Amino acid sequence: MLYFSIENSNILFVRFDVLGFKQAQTMAFAIDEINRNSHLLPNVTLGYSLYDNCNKLGIGFRAALSLASGLEEQVTLHETCVGTPPVLGIVGDDSSTRSIAISTVLGLYRVPMVSYFSTCSCLSDRQKFPSFFRTIPSDAFQILKHFGWTWAGLLISDNDYGLHAARSFQTDLSPSGGGCLAYLEILPEGDDPAELRRIVNVMKKSTAHVVIVFVVRQNVTGLQWMASEAWSSSAMLQTPHLMPYLGGTLGIAIRRGEIPGLREFMLQIRPDLHHNNNGNTMVRFWEYTFQCRFAPPPEGWVEAGGALCTGHEDLENVETEFLDILNLRPEYNVYKAVYALAYALDEMLHCEPGRGPFNRNSCGNLQRLEPWQLVYYLEKVNFTTPFGDQVSVDENGDVLPIYDIMNWQWLPDGRIKVQNVGEVKKSNNIYLFFSLQPPRSVCSESCPPGTRMARKRGEPECCFDCIPCSEGKINSMECTSCPEDFWSSPQRDHCLPKKIDFLSYHEPLGICLTVTSLLGTFICAVVLGIFIYHRRTPIVRANNSELSFQLLLSLKLCFLCSLLFIGHPRHWTCQLRHAAFGISFVLCVSCILVKTMVVLAVFKASKPGGEASLKWFGALQQRGTVLVLTSIQATICTAWLVSSSPAPHKNTQYHNDKIVYECVVGSTIGFAVLLGYIGLLAVLSFLLAFLARNLPDNFNEAKLITFSMLIFCAVWVAFVPAYISSPGKYADAVEVFAILASSFGLLVALFGPKCYIILLRPERNTKKAIMGRGNTKS
Repeated sequence: MLYFSIENSNILFVRFDVLGFKQAQTMAFAIDEINRNSHLLPNVTLGYSLYDNCNKLGIGFRAALSLASGLEEQVTLHETCVGTPPVLGIVGDDSSTRSIAISTVLGLYRVPMVSYFSTCSCLSDRQKFPSFFRTIPSDAFQILKHFGWTWAGLLISDNDYGLHAARSFQTDLSPSGGGCLAYLEILPEGDDPAELRRIVNVMKKSTAHVVIVFVVRQNVTGLQWMASEAWSSSAMLQTPHLMPYLGGTLGIAIRRGEIPGLREFMLQIRPDLHHNNNGNTMVRFWEYTFQCRFAPPPEGWVEAGGALCTGHEDLENVETEFLDILNLRPEYNVYKAVYALAYALDEMLHCEPGRGPFNRNSCGNLQRLEPWQLVYYLEKVNFTTPFGDQVSVDENGDVLPIYDIMNWQWLPDGRIKVQNVGEVKKSNNIYLFFSLQPPRSVCSESCPPGTRMARKRGEPECCFDCIPCSEGKINSMECTSCPEDFWSSPQRDHCLPKKIDFLSYHEPLGICLTVTSLLGTFICAVVLGIFIYHRRTPIVRANNSELSFQLLLSLKLCFLCSLLFIGHPRHWTCQLRHAAFGISFVLCVSCILVKTMVVLAVFKASKPGGEASLKWFGALQQRGTVLVLTSIQATICTAWLVSSSPAPHKNTQYHNDKIVYECVVGSTIGFAVLLGYIGLLAVLSFLLAFLARNLPDNFNEAKLITFSMLIFCAVWVAFVPAYISSPGKYADAVEVFAILASSFGLLVALFGPKCYIILLRPERNTKKAIMGRGNTKS
């Protein structure tokens, strides 16, 4: 075992730090325990050196440099050891300010330093402190986020620790993280009543109900105090006259641990007056604990008075916090720091030559150990303490955060109790909390669903008004637009799929049009059956029965083609609907046109010298004319489909909350030519029938054709503006209505009177009746 000590006759020790001595003895115990462990660092004996920095940066800084350089002021070696022992690492410091200064220099030489009490988040910067590690978590404010405290005040001390804590707090509780600072105040170092009163007034006026850190002896009540680990378990503040203000304080405390065997180790401590192996420190502890003194007292020591010390006093017979092992917090971190160095060294010594992590796969060697080699293994250290806590460091040299949550309770009998009410334990990025009922501390309550936050001018981002979202948007942190095929719910709190709108078979309008179309088809079939059954009667034969049959079949197709406009638009229905409509109506109007031309030819042939005209309107010519006229329309439809085919389209322009499925015509010119050709044939048929309306005959079909074409043209002239002005499915409904209306007009006008005679006035369905009526007129 190697022992190191330092003496400084220029330092006057005015009091003894029992807790510091306890932490030093915990380090000695950990090293002794490791040396007795046959599985950890076998054949290697660890030693240590203790330096008392007296809470002075200069002394601590000089001690660290002395250790790192190997220039200790006094070295006593065990007889089996040869040469100056290597310094593997430094455990300390307990102050963030001193750790910053010392690590800045030690980092240049990559000497590892493991702190057990420095929490400043600034020390996580690996660029500035590449060899700094710690077994206490850095300053963190996850508790605030857990309790939903987004609006808090912060009071800090005027030093590195306070300033860096404020910086870390502002980063962790930034608006992007869901929180804001109501105020940030720096506590004066001295007694400055005016400044303290100003700070207290700020706290009283603020709407923040949570205050981080503290002020004392000021009449500030009704606030939730959040204590840092530095004072959450401080006995100095747990006094009856402060509890009206600090009662209920909720703070994070260093993780309490258990170290088996530590008490027994401490009870074996005895002052050694003959060797200077940290003898002065032990003598001072003994004199302080038993209120005695050794003769003569050490130089520079304030005399304790009382009896002389024998060195055989029993520690168990005196009340001292030195032996309190039920509340091991910083001592537990010291214990973990020593073991972290030991495990890192053990891992390095287990390195297999040729498979190491260093240059040319080399390993570290104890005789030629470089500090940076141990830093490498410290970055990968991972072990579990006997208490069950996992110790491993992240890329910043910080251990997994483990906190105890402490609550200051003022009991009815006047006693003060600091109760452990939970813990923060980060394992695999999961934070675990005990159940607590915290107060509310927010500047503005969260906006209800369907609203967005609107920041108040001149105030922090956590202070806002709630404004309803516009249509089509929902709120998260701010109103966001729904995806293209979605729309906001009425409450504006989530997106719903847009309604699908088209002329459906299931809606009343679609059902009515479908029934009407099928009814028209059925009537056409009935009329066709009547005409076929009475095909040998004069009224059927006199009006060109073959063209009548073709006309009825084409009307049947016109009624059926309207069904293609109903239902969900598909690619094939969009292409087929207009082609079927155009060809069916051209076939129908062509039959009517040929009928009209035949009527004119018959009456022309009845005049002297007009017999030759019937040669041009025989059965073959009639069929050919209908076929040619229909083929022209088929050609127009083919060219339209090939050049710019109609296709289904999702239209979102008509309604914001609906998707209107419709068929776009593709080429407007193609659609116009199709309708124009039908109109041309219809107008031509109307004009010819109008010219033949007064021709003599008992049953002159020209009058019926004139009336039917008048209805047809009127329907389609009205269709064009109605179609253009109708949106979505209503445009399809208008087109279907035009098809059905014109088809019914032709069916009733052309075949109604004939069916009336055939079924109800059979006496007029004779050649004699027809010829007689004709002669009478003549």
